[in-house]
Order: sequence, then structure tokens, then C-alpha cells
Amino acid sequence: MKRFAAVALLAGLSALAHAQSNVTLFGVLDVAARYTKNGDDKVKSLTNNGLQSGRFGLRGVEVLGGGLKAGFWLEAGLNPDTGSQSDSARLWNRRSTISLIGGFGELRLGRDLTPTFNGYGDYDVFGTNGVADGSKFVTRLGTNVDTNVRADNQVSYFLPGGLGGLYGQFSVAPGEGVDGKKYLGGRVGYADGPLNVSVSYGRTEVTPLAGTTDDSFDLASIGASYDLGVVKLTGYFSRSQYADAKNRVANLGASMPLGPGSLRLSYVNASASGRMPSGASIDKDDATQFAIGYVYDLSRRSAVYTTVARVSNDGAAAYVVDRNPALPSPNNGRDSTGFEVGIRHRF
Repeated sequence: MKRFAAVALLAGLSALAHAQSNVTLFGVLDVAARYTKNGDDKVKSLTNNGLQSGRFGLRGVEVLGGGLKAGFWLEAGLNPDTGSQSDSARLWNRRSTISLIGGFGELRLGRDLTPTFNGYGDYDVFGTNGVADGSKFVTRLGTNVDTNVRADNQVSYFLPGGLGGLYGQFSVAPGEGVDGKKYLGGRVGYADGPLNVSVSYGRTEVTPLAGTTDDSFDLASIGASYDLGVVKLTGYFSRSQYADAKNRVANLGASMPLGPGSLRLSYVNASASGRMPSGASIDKDDATQFAIGYVYDLSRRSAVYTTVARVSNDGAAAYVVDRNPALPSPNNGRDSTGFEVGIRHRF
């Protein structure tokens, strides 16, 4: 049955590809040797996603005439170190969308990145990947929010190009009766020449935690990048809130050409404040991360890289560069350090 399903899937994708006027098969393979030390526990592993997330997919566009196009995008996460799917519950976990594109902009339907994730993820010099990933500090504050990165059943509208550098994404996901998935958000930005700046905001309906009736998780951010030629500066400030609990993240980064590649540096500060609905104070649960890495481009599609990152935790903060091994509990401010060296190929 598994062989039959695989053949049927390939046949279906082949038929879909032939029905389109422009179809692209694409993907990323990224494998790294990684060393992680969380507290006193150490692990050496062969892992993935150090530079870019592993994936494979199909995307296509059909010209309908009158300036109108139809498009589709199917993208599945892949763990090349084991050959497994990154999400065992679904195949096209990274993106599964269909679009109508024209002079009005783009109407996109399906599972996709949320505008609030793009609002900070686009300004992480490490691309929210590897041991230096900055997105791990944008926490859920104990809630069941499931939209910090992607949303299911999302309806998005994107502004058209040619607006003098102005761009935007406005999205809604109904949740379909599942707490943590009902989402409303948007992002507006300006990109022209070396400058890119944007603001974003999103609200997700979550299950109220014990001790409160609040069912709203809010995430807002402002990000910017500026390319000076000799160095590109990036950064963002994000603020998430649930009830009285808040988490603020400041991420500053820089990348600069160095030989046939680029040197990357970043500093992240996560600062929590307020109280959880249980009454526990999180005022001292802060953390910082320093990271440095180098990407050596072998070609336009292939690269080798290395990254070192260190997280320093305060209070009960339990951030780690990688969850393997698990940070001992209670954390008591234990630190986390990671080093990786890997190779990435795009096709």
C-alpha cells in the first residue's frame, strides 16, 4: 500500500506539473555535525537545518490572460540526516497554498507563514536556523498558540508591486473551532535599495490558562535592515503578551562579505516581565545569546558553514541552542552552548 500511495502521489504531481505553464521542482538539503552542551549534559550529533531548513516542493504558475495568473505551492519539510519528514502528521507542512495573482496583488489560500513571523524572521541574520536561531526566544508564554510561525486555513492578501517600495500582507485564519489557531494579523513595510523596514501585529485566540479568562495572545514587532555594502545590518524588536505576562526580544545582527563567503554575527536579548496567571513572577526569567558564524560559498547553490552560539539564562529561563540534550529541570539559570559545521545544497 505504501508503494502504491507513493506511485499515485508521483503520478498526481506529474499530471499537475503538465497542466501548468510553468512548474518548478525545488528543495534544500542541509546536514551538519553538531555539539551541544546544556547545563552539564553534552551531546554530539548529526543533524540538519543549520543554515537552511531541509525541504522539497513543487510550485507553478498558469497564465490565465488579462493580467491574471493562478499559482500553487506545495512544500514539505525534510530531515536529510534520517530521510524522515519533519512533520510526521502531514506531508506539506511548510506550505500548501493556491493563489490568484494580478494587478490587484495576490490572494493566497492555505497553510503558510504568518505575517507576524515574517515581521521578525526576515531580520534574523541567521535565518531562524541552526544553533543561533533567534526565533526560539519568541515564546508562547505558556499558551497553546499555534500561529507564531505558520497558520492553517489562512487567507492572505498581498499588496501588488510597483507601489514605490511599499509592501504588505494581511491574513486571517478562522481556527475552525480549534483553540490556538484562530488568527488575525498583518504586516506593512517599505523596501527600496539598501533599506527594508516593516511593522507587524497579530492576535491569536487561545485556551485561557487557569487563573484567568483571557483568551488573546498578542505578538507585535518592528524590524529593519540596511545594506552598507561592506556590512549589512539587521535587527528587530518583538513583544508578545498574554494576560499580565510579557516577553520582549531584541535581536541585532550583521553580515559582511569575507572572501568567497560571509561572516555573520548576532546578539539577542530576551526580557520577560509580569506574572503568569498562576501568580508566578517572570521578571527575572531573562536570557542573552551571542553567536558568530561563517558561510563559505562553493557555488551559487552549495555552501559549507560553521556557527557557534551561547545562551546565558537567568532566573527560571530555560532557552537552549538545541533541545538535544534536554536542559535539566529546574534550570536555575544554566547556560547552553552549541557548535556546528555543515554543508547545504539547494536545487
